[in-house]
Amino acid sequence: MRRSLIMILATAAAFAAVAAPAGISGTITTESGDTNKGLIRWSARDKAYVITKGGVELQVKATDVAEIDIAKPAGWDQLVAQVEKGQGAAAVAPLTKIVKEYAHLEWDRAAARYLAEAHLAAGSPDKALAAAKDVIDGEKSAAYKGELAPAYWKALLALNRTSTLEDVLAKAAASGDRYSSGAALNMRGDMIFKAGGESADAAKKALSDGYLRVALLYTDASVAPMLRPEALYKAAKCFEKLGQSGRADAFRTELKKTYASSPWAAK
Repeated sequence: MRRSLIMILATAAAFAAVAAPAGISGTITTESGDTNKGLIRWSARDKAYVITKGGVELQVKATDVAEIDIAKPAGWDQLVAQVEKGQGAAAVAPLTKIVKEYAHLEWDRAAARYLAEAHLAAGSPDKALAAAKDVIDGEKSAAYKGELAPAYWKALLALNRTSTLEDVLAKAAASGDRYSSGAALNMRGDMIFKAGGESADAAKKALSDGYLRVALLYTDASVAPMLRPEALYKAAKCFEKLGQSGRADAFRTELKKTYASSPWAAK
């Protein structure tokens, strides 16, 4: 009986060792300046990163981390291109895997963003919302700050969850993050345009309260390529709605000239 119990425990331990996630190769720099390289994984229980190197585990609390450097997931550029080209169905499975494997390791937010956008393009805002919340539930700030936030907002808008959307947009505006505040203005324009039934009056207000502010005020190089192409595209559509074809053409020309590689320029 004793031997059987020992064998069961040994087998269980061996299985756990195989089943446990090894982690992702990367580097963590602590607030004190220490640099730790190895296989990194996130421990939700301990709110800490576990670094494994040479069979030895080192735990670093999230509050002690100054910087994390994780290499880009394999095939990342191809997955992004698929989503941006409207071929996101093929990217759903690998993006879902990245979200799980890279939890709290830099790329989970980006993967959740493109996963949500793939679901939105497929007409499944409920799945887009679920994909975003997989990350947001563990990182509350992802709901209003960073590149995942706008995809989350689009899902909320599509599902008419305006109260929640208003709340996170207010947080984005107050976050102090320039990208997030600009993205919130673009979403504000979307909300106004949709609520107004895409009428001429709604287009005019969406321009003044959203798209034009981004197009004219967010020209600094650090955020312009991420925010202005969308604003220019949507502003042009609004000007068309208002019968101002000349201004619409001017915005469309700037979009194609300044941001030729942007997916918005190809629309």
